[in-house]
Amino acid sequence: MGKASRTNASGASESSQLHNALVYVRQHWQLYLIFIMPAFLLTIIFRYIPMGGILIAFTEYNPIRGILGSEWVGFAHFRRFLSSPDFISYLMNTLKLSVFGLLWGFPIPILLAFLLNRILSTKTKQKIQLVLYMPNFISVIVLCGIVRILLSPTGMINSLLGTSTNFMTMPSAFRTIYIASGIWQGAGWGSIIYTAALSNASKELKEAAVIDGANIIEQIKAVEWPAIKDTVLIQFIMSVGNIMSIGFEKAYALQTDLNLGSSEIISTYVYKKGLLDGDYGFSTAVGLFNTVINVILLISMNKIVQNMNEGKGI
Repeated sequence: MGKASRTNASGASESSQLHNALVYVRQHWQLYLIFIMPAFLLTIIFRYIPMGGILIAFTEYNPIRGILGSEWVGFAHFRRFLSSPDFISYLMNTLKLSVFGLLWGFPIPILLAFLLNRILSTKTKQKIQLVLYMPNFISVIVLCGIVRILLSPTGMINSLLGTSTNFMTMPSAFRTIYIASGIWQGAGWGSIIYTAALSNASKELKEAAVIDGANIIEQIKAVEWPAIKDTVLIQFIMSVGNIMSIGFEKAYALQTDLNLGSSEIISTYVYKKGLLDGDYGFSTAVGLFNTVINVILLISMNKIVQNMNEGKGI
């Protein structure tokens, strides 16, 4: 009887709090309008209105006539891209860069977070974090310039190896260069979210594990991994959802005439067809195809993770 009365009292209290909150919002709606309206308008203007440009993918777009004045061609641009002899090459290059980049690059920030979490000295930890985070603030173009200099026939890498190989002209080396430079630039910055999540790990459980004689691997498995598991899953789902969205700038900046066999991906192809050749309708169709694949991968991976993780996903 007492338990039922406490449950009813709790429900009544929550209902009262909700009612009071609604009354407060109704009385001060101008304040909420001032703060919410700018974000709402920016989202509509820069996120939803540009979606109308998708129609360009279904037209033979003419900038002078506009979208509505251009000739409607339906799915002709999509059929043209899918039937292109280079379609499989561009798709495979994109997938290889994305998948290998995810397999090699995704675990590194997690490992860095585990290692940083074991540094007891705050000053030492801050200095190491500064060194790890610094590459993230280097411009992509500057990074590509550094890579080109280091890998040139007279660069530092060839000097150390005693060779004179021009790695930037080797299609077989492009994928390794792209992924390795990406890990170096982004791993430290990517570890921030995991380092923050590890701060929620129970200090008492960790001390108890140490007293019980658990080694470092066992401590991570029993105490630290559960603290970041959900964060890792969410980040992984988002990464898979962007698996086709490779940074155009970096791939284009590292591209040469001799490594096109590995460096020509969908995003660089879109740039060349759209801005250089002026084939706006076709390039928009290719970009839309890329986006649709991303959305399908995101939804599919979220469902898979939900089934494997007791219904927990994004």
